[in-house]
Amino acid sequence: MTSPQERLAELGLSVPEVAAPVASYIPALRSGDHVFTSGQLPLREGELIHTGKVGGEITLEQGAACAQQCVLNAIAAVASQVPLEQVRRIVKLTVFVASTPDFTGQPKVANGASDLVGEVFGEAGRHTRSAVGVAVLPLDAPVEVEMVVEVG
Repeated sequence: MTSPQERLAELGLSVPEVAAPVASYIPALRSGDHVFTSGQLPLREGELIHTGKVGGEITLEQGAACAQQCVLNAIAAVASQVPLEQVRRIVKLTVFVASTPDFTGQPKVANGASDLVGEVFGEAGRHTRSAVGVAVLPLDAPVEVEMVVEVG
C-alpha cells in the first residue's frame, strides 16, 4: 500500500510547509483521536494564489484549484501533529467559498478539495462535507477549508 506522500508525489504534488497563521490561532490541534485544522487559505509560499470572488473575477476552475491548495495546506497542518500514515479517516471538510450573490456552484468548487483528499487517502478519504457561500474571506481569499481527521 502506498503512503499519502507517495500518492501526492504520483500527482506531482507534495506536502507544503505549514502555512503561517494570519491571526491569533494555531494551524492544527490534536484532541484525543482527532486532529482539527484551522481554516486554511490558498496560500503557496506565503502568497495567495488568487484573490477575489468566485463567480466574479475568479472562475469556478480557479476556485477549485484554490480549494485544492487549501486542502494541501490542511494536510500539512495535520502532518504537523501526526505522521500522515496515522490518518484513519478524513471525517469532515468544511469549504467556505467567497462568491458573488448569484453564484451557486460552491459544491463544484469544494470538489477541488474533496477529490484530492480522496486521491491521497483512498477509502479513508471518504468524508462528510459542507460547502458554504460567504460574502468575504480573510485577505480577500476566494476559498478557505478546514478539516477534521481521525487518527490512530
